[in-house]
Amino acid sequence: MNMFGSSQFGMPRMKPLSSKRSHVVSVLDIGSTKVVCMIARLTPRQESQILPGRTHHIEIIGIGHQRSRGVKSGVIADLDAAESVIRLAVDAAERMAGLTVDSLIVNVSAGRLASDVYTATIDLGGQEVENSDLRKVLVAASNQSQRHDRAILHSLPTGFSLDGERGIRDPLSMYGDELGVDMHFVTAERITLKNLELCVNRAHLSVEGMVATPYASGLAALVDDEVELGCAAIDMGGGTTTISVFCEGKLVHTDAIGLGGHHVTTDLARGLSTRIEDAERMKVVHGSALANGGDERDVISVPPIGEDDRDQPTQVPRSLVTRIVGARIEETLELIRDRIQKSGFSPIVGKRVVLTGGASQLTGLPETARRILARNVRIGRPMGVSGLPAAAKGPAFSTAVGLIIYPQVADMETHASQGGLIGSFGNGTGRLARMGQWLKESF
Repeated sequence: MNMFGSSQFGMPRMKPLSSKRSHVVSVLDIGSTKVVCMIARLTPRQESQILPGRTHHIEIIGIGHQRSRGVKSGVIADLDAAESVIRLAVDAAERMAGLTVDSLIVNVSAGRLASDVYTATIDLGGQEVENSDLRKVLVAASNQSQRHDRAILHSLPTGFSLDGERGIRDPLSMYGDELGVDMHFVTAERITLKNLELCVNRAHLSVEGMVATPYASGLAALVDDEVELGCAAIDMGGGTTTISVFCEGKLVHTDAIGLGGHHVTTDLARGLSTRIEDAERMKVVHGSALANGGDERDVISVPPIGEDDRDQPTQVPRSLVTRIVGARIEETLELIRDRIQKSGFSPIVGKRVVLTGGASQLTGLPETARRILARNVRIGRPMGVSGLPAAAKGPAFSTAVGLIIYPQVADMETHASQGGLIGSFGNGTGRLARMGQWLKESF
């Protein structure tokens, strides 16, 4: 069963879930550190106070993860290596779930993710707002965002305005002279997406949809109040760190920088002249982003880099490891702080920041982040799914879980292309369903 339609501009597009039926959803998180495949059964659930936006209960029935090869800072660097790791991860998940996968939802961290808001207005002439007017204004906003070298991953109407009055959630049937919309577009370079899709295709699988990594990890790690009041989710991965800002229940901004946990490891390997895998182990066991009084006295033995048995391990004070780790972590957090500041979304983020992703597990990171970002910081783990094995309950699996949550919110998006608007919305009631009606009527 393919839940996606293909849009006219070559990007796979999701069809929304039916709130009446159960679905099996398969996802692939292609990261610089690991590749994770998850298969989940989504069963319709009653409206509830806990995670009210979720229409389905999620149970993980299969999971496979492999150490990543052929992926550098989220970019496919070696097709063969990446393809074989994808096959292994998918195989393991299929065996556990007892079913085969033919298409998956895949994340995108690279491709210079960009976030832009386009505003469009149309003249109503004092009439009431009809479906066709909504369609017209959304197409007008979307037409501004068309670029041949970039593909749209997400397009979300973040708010409507009538006669200059902003903040209107549903303008249908209201009267006015001028209707406006703010549309948030998340785009990535087409070439990067093509190579990502090629890699999945070579493993004899098809891509059902692509989701920006920051959107996915935010969906998994943030609670409703944070999403409603305004909050930033910072996903610290191996090769990239991504940021997403949510407000009033919607994704309003995303960004990504090419720094992550792997950079800390290579700094250690260089600074202590030891092998990458030894540096990784030292980071996990001894690494901390915070200096500690006893660090000068504690001594760590560093395995030599050569193959010669006569080479003795060198002894270094733990404080040296802390200094190397701390320097890179501070640089990463300062970059993120500046990016949030530059984006103009700093007031919306307010005091709320959630750190997630594998690299967020480093000792002392929340304290360092509190100091540099000058905000409240908590570590976010994937929420609202059952059946996750203990090893996959940590922040390193937020993106994969977010990809599984995504189909439930895919209907908030509208997709426009040269051929008009493509989008499909839930078949429930309310604004999204009414928009669904006008889409059906339009074609």
